[in-house]
Amino acid sequence: MTSNNPVSVADGDRERLLHGTHHDPHSVLGAHPVPGGIAVRAFRPYARTVTAVAGSDLRAELHDDGDGFFSALLPLSEVPVYRLLVEYDGTVQETEDAYRFLPTLGDLDLHLIGEGRHERLWEALGAHPVTHQGVPGTRFTVWAPNARGVRVAGDFNFWDGTGAPMRSLGSSGIWELFLPGIGEGELYKFEITRPDGSRTLRADPMARRTEVPPQTSSIVTASRHEWDDAEWMAHRGDTPVHEAPFSVYEVHLPSWRPGLTYRELAAQLPAYVSDLGFTHVELMPVAEHPFGGSWGYQVTGFYAPTARLGTPDDFKYLVDALHRAGIGVLMDWVPAHFPRDDWALAEFDGRPLYEHADPLRAAHPDWGTLEFDFGRREVRNFLVANAVYWCEEFHIDGLRVDAVASMLYLDYSREPGQWTPNEHGGRENLDAVAFLQEMNATVYRRSPGVVTIAEESTAWEGVTRATDGGGLGFGLKWNMGWMHDSLEYMSHEPVHRRYHHHEMTFSMVYAYSENYVLPISHDEVVHGKRSLVSKMPGDWWQQRANDRAYLAFMWAHPGKQLLFMGQEFAQGAEWSEAHGPDWWLLDPEYGAAADHRGVRDLVRDLNIVYRATPALWQRDTAPDGFQWIVGDAAEDNVFAFLRLDAEGTPLLAVSNLSPVVRDYRLGVPEEIPAWHETLNTDLARYGGSDVTNPDPVKPEPLGSHGRPASIRLTLPPLATVWLRPA
Repeated sequence: MTSNNPVSVADGDRERLLHGTHHDPHSVLGAHPVPGGIAVRAFRPYARTVTAVAGSDLRAELHDDGDGFFSALLPLSEVPVYRLLVEYDGTVQETEDAYRFLPTLGDLDLHLIGEGRHERLWEALGAHPVTHQGVPGTRFTVWAPNARGVRVAGDFNFWDGTGAPMRSLGSSGIWELFLPGIGEGELYKFEITRPDGSRTLRADPMARRTEVPPQTSSIVTASRHEWDDAEWMAHRGDTPVHEAPFSVYEVHLPSWRPGLTYRELAAQLPAYVSDLGFTHVELMPVAEHPFGGSWGYQVTGFYAPTARLGTPDDFKYLVDALHRAGIGVLMDWVPAHFPRDDWALAEFDGRPLYEHADPLRAAHPDWGTLEFDFGRREVRNFLVANAVYWCEEFHIDGLRVDAVASMLYLDYSREPGQWTPNEHGGRENLDAVAFLQEMNATVYRRSPGVVTIAEESTAWEGVTRATDGGGLGFGLKWNMGWMHDSLEYMSHEPVHRRYHHHEMTFSMVYAYSENYVLPISHDEVVHGKRSLVSKMPGDWWQQRANDRAYLAFMWAHPGKQLLFMGQEFAQGAEWSEAHGPDWWLLDPEYGAAADHRGVRDLVRDLNIVYRATPALWQRDTAPDGFQWIVGDAAEDNVFAFLRLDAEGTPLLAVSNLSPVVRDYRLGVPEEIPAWHETLNTDLARYGGSDVTNPDPVKPEPLGSHGRPASIRLTLPPLATVWLRPA
């Protein structure tokens, strides 16, 4: 239906608005000066009448031009501040006209977005409740450069975006619309008309809150949380992480105590972690993800904490509570890839946008997901700003970056012919390298005290070297080699360990090539790998003894420590996200509870002694902070070494990984007058046989292990002992 009204919407504009392909609806709709007055045009599908109202003396019913279009010529010389009375069947609504407002994004925002340098991108894009030109409402903005048109759909328009077309802000690829009267809690998505004319309904890539999965809508939100962690934030960067105590309890929040919300976790998790003495928690990914079985590693809502456990402010409350308890919060962050769900990022505006345009580069070969196009500046900006977002908005103290190796190599899990070399003929993904360098440099510049940690399993050089020296710029790197080798050694019966001795010593060959974390993570206790205690050989007593000896060896080894939940009390079963740790093992009514409590008591004591002993952490990255006493006693299954603090004060760590008691002579520094046992994993209260060295041990002038003085120790079976100067 075409109107004869001289100020009605022209046929071409009308068709594009009806089909969702208009790039500038504000140029047509709203109020505009025309010859003879002011033309007011409204697009209100399903309305019976529309009336423009200004002040107390202007009330003009618009002409019904058909298909939801209404227009009128007002005999005015200037555009008035007006509202619309819209009559539907059985109801009349008085509302502001969304098409009378100026754009809500300024030139600086658009310039920074265009340059890929908007470090607080979440403040420019997404949905934000604001007061604009004196009117409360919500500003919607989205990047969709290939779209022919974008509209906002939500509960507020019955999920029909026809009457809410957005305007394109030039070459930026940004679409914008201020909807008056829309506030917090409203559900929304973007209805995108693709280049081929088809339409797709998409969640907001920048949504800061989402529905609870499997629902997929974005939610308009604003934070009300008032932080109470100023003291923590002011001092968290006082000591560089690599020179500070750093022992990490890794947690999958939805299953740690199944059914608890963020706020309920805040009442339990800080107290538990504090009691065990860990310095940090590391949260498996909390960003929104559709499939719980991915444990959070396939993210669709990069800017939204998962709604399964509460609101974004609820998550802030948990972080705040951990900080007030003196516990740092690390978070797994997944910038390598994203799932293919057709309501999320995949071919977001009808063409590859967040993913690489080359299908071979886009498809992640292992996980059925899509890899980000790290060479596209807007995508790089999306991810760099996301790292900044978690640190600045949620006070996160560190980002453990998942799957770095899969980002760095073009041929990762790909056969010949499935990948194309870089411009130099190599297999390095130069775009990903540049992205990681930019991300690390930006985070460290903006958020003092924050640490970034790479999960990187290859021999890539310079992962923790500064970016200005050609490195990737991470603060720490997971030592996957140490983890694989040491667990392989421990899995053997003691009688066979002599043939695998090097698996426990080889890590010291490269221990100072990077700044390392020693990870016993969730990945090691799932998918048939068995829990930590179940990897150990022998009967139940021997398994626990091996477990305890290994943990103390790990805590004494150069590098930071990470232990996954459940392993602190020797859970025998593999972890399952469906039911979490087997807390019942600690119930006094359970017959073997003392065995599990003993291991947990050891972990607590490891952390207590560790934090009080600078030799165990102050020089983790300095070769002169470590000295072998004996590293070649393969026949004895014995390892002994010194850790030294900045003042040269030592700690002696000795592991006897054979099931026999040994009377053992060890060379020691002659200047220490006596040693006392400060930790012994064989104590009866840990579940051991209580073979100890109760009295101070004094050196004798007998040479051993290349040293002029030595001590004689009783080494308990399958145990580690620590000694300090008496």
